[in-house]
Amino acid sequence: MKYLHSMVRVHDLDASLRFFCEGLGLREVRRTEVPEGKFTLVFLSAPESPEAEVELTWNWGSQEDYGSARNFGHLAFRVDDIYATCERLQSMGYTIHRPPRDGHMAFVRSPDLISVELLQAGRLPPREPWASMPNTGVW
Repeated sequence: MKYLHSMVRVHDLDASLRFFCEGLGLREVRRTEVPEGKFTLVFLSAPESPEAEVELTWNWGSQEDYGSARNFGHLAFRVDDIYATCERLQSMGYTIHRPPRDGHMAFVRSPDLISVELLQAGRLPPREPWASMPNTGVW
């Protein structure tokens, strides 16, 4: 058996691609447009693990309420520098809901409220302003 991908539904494909590609560093692997079904599938992967993919499904014009996405759980990515990743995401306007106070773990949410766990490769020493930052909202 081989793991293929996880799928998440998105309302705004461009906003989701900005978050996952510009913010997290994933790359678009392939895209399928299905006009008769009025949907687009975009597959993303991390450069270090191209075999594991995230499928973004955009149903054109859908106003379906996907809820808070808490029923999904989360996606997890190992990063080389959790502080730099969180700084980049924060500078792009995303809230770091669980800051990397311990130099190891953080949580952020995508535009469609998908929780994303960031895990530091190894451990970094605690660093301000992250070390004293409180949690914000839910993740």
